[in-house]
Amino acid sequence: MNGVAWQDALVATLRATPGACGGEAGVPAWSRIGGNALSSVWSLAIGASRCFVKVADNANGDVLAAEVDALRAIAQTHSVRVPQVVAGGQAQGVAFLVLEWLNIVEGGRDAALGRALALLHAHTAPRFGWHRDNTIGTTPQRNDWHDEWAAFFRDMRLAPQFELAGRNGHGGRLAKAGERLLAKVDALLRGHAPAASLLHGDLWAGNAGRLADGTPVVFDPSTYHGDREADLAMTELFGGFAPEFYAAYAEAAPLPPGHETRRTLYNLYHVLNHLNLFGAAYLERAEGMTAELTAVAG
Repeated sequence: MNGVAWQDALVATLRATPGACGGEAGVPAWSRIGGNALSSVWSLAIGASRCFVKVADNANGDVLAAEVDALRAIAQTHSVRVPQVVAGGQAQGVAFLVLEWLNIVEGGRDAALGRALALLHAHTAPRFGWHRDNTIGTTPQRNDWHDEWAAFFRDMRLAPQFELAGRNGHGGRLAKAGERLLAKVDALLRGHAPAASLLHGDLWAGNAGRLADGTPVVFDPSTYHGDREADLAMTELFGGFAPEFYAAYAEAAPLPPGHETRRTLYNLYHVLNHLNLFGAAYLERAEGMTAELTAVAG
């Protein structure tokens, strides 16, 4: 892609957007600060204003459009702070998403976030899923609407990851164990009837922080309506959340019995996704969790 062309076009779009960060006079200063296989991430400063910009090829424009929908859905709940969407669209062969720049400081995965997350999860839908597909990391994530949570989690979460693992060369023992586990998901979730809560969907420590005044912030969502325990489970997968976070959440919205086993089930989805994204370092863990869950189901 022609960097100068799309950058100039994006700045022109911002200058024409009331209240956007490009509204000030000054020479735009671009700095690349990250990215992945689907998009690059930039800081854009114009005068005293600064924005956070994601850019992708037009072919991956739906990824950014899904993030826009997720951020706006979470923002509309007035429960937990997310970056405000400034602009989005296409220009000079690229898709772009412009967000307000938030100065995130260390910490924030504490009691204030626990209470805010409980408020987010109080917003529910009649069914499980989302009005569009999105991604988890760079992996496609299907969100077809389902009436039953067990069917949704089996067919939209675990089954695609096991299938992808097979295509990535991790079949064999894992594939056979996966088939056995998929047949037992109904048994593992029998008697559990969660509400279809609005979820962040990718809530690890790297996607949560706070502002200097202590306001908790979450970002990079992979949103859908599902069991609220799935968000809580992921916070425990890689750590980084304070004990006060869990205590505050439990005080606001206690978890029902059996959540420890469901935590392993829900985190298997993310471990399988890491296997598919990053390779065999996660294979043994995926196999172990799959075997453990199958044994619990009987």
